[in-house]
Amino acid sequence: MKTTVAIQNLKCSGCESTIAKKLHTLEGIKDISVDTNNCTISFSYETQDGIETVEKELTKLGYPIEGDKNTLSRKAKSYISCAIGRLNK
Repeated sequence: MKTTVAIQNLKCSGCESTIAKKLHTLEGIKDISVDTNNCTISFSYETQDGIETVEKELTKLGYPIEGDKNTLSRKAKSYISCAIGRLNK
């Protein structure tokens, strides 16, 4: 199945790079597309818990789902993830 989720703290191509690389490592998750203009991520998933798996991973990286609590620590994590993504391009 394919879905799109809106996330918080998505700023640039560095964020996009980090998110795409990390989600590609998740089993059963594929066809990943990150849209920095609309702050959304689209992906296909094969397992029943695919959406939850992606949401948990995004939150760990500092990109919580729109509507979830966006704490200062999550915002800080997103800046770190962004910097790593820029360095690893």
